[in-house]
Amino acid sequence: MLYPSSFPIDPVLPDLKEAIRAHPAVILQAPPGSGKTTRVPLALLEIFPPGKGRIVMLEPRRLAAVAAARWMARGLGEKIGRTLGYSIRFDSRVTDQTRIELVTEGILTRRITADPTLEGVAMVIFDEFHERSLQADLNLAFCLDVQRSLREDLKILVMSATLDSGPLAALLGEAPVIHTEGRLFPVEERYKECRSSSTAVWPGDCAMTPGPG
Repeated sequence: MLYPSSFPIDPVLPDLKEAIRAHPAVILQAPPGSGKTTRVPLALLEIFPPGKGRIVMLEPRRLAAVAAARWMARGLGEKIGRTLGYSIRFDSRVTDQTRIELVTEGILTRRITADPTLEGVAMVIFDEFHERSLQADLNLAFCLDVQRSLREDLKILVMSATLDSGPLAALLGEAPVIHTEGRLFPVEERYKECRSSSTAVWPGDCAMTPGPG
């Protein structure tokens, strides 16, 4: 596997798996760069074996859907369309082997409209839900309706970096909220030495201060 050895989100993955096994809906709060987009779907494959259904992950933008799918496929050492696939407007790379499919908002809306039972789908992941859009909210409402009226086995995971999780957890039936921290790096401030004779110069102005001559 070509992935980095660790991600900030790794320590909470066991808790996330247990929460998903025990609850119909779960919320994951993780800051940008923690690995939730590319790490979580792969970690959940062991919960949903091939015969149980596909993981469908909603991405707000086409570029993000394609890039994330290709990155995860490369991490597995596979070509796109095997374990990892995507479906966006005018382009679809999925096969019978695909277990994780990244889709955009319009694709998921049309799929639910055409097949209200979401046959062959074991879980729907809403990534970057804090960005909020009418269509993302509509898709979540559709999935909740499918889960509560037709598919009690359908799992829902909402992932966000900054969303207020309280009201959303209540909407999802008091869904558990899993939190994780990001990775911090030390920052060192360095200022360019001023070559001006002026004493009333801020460090940030040094580069713009002409030197002697």
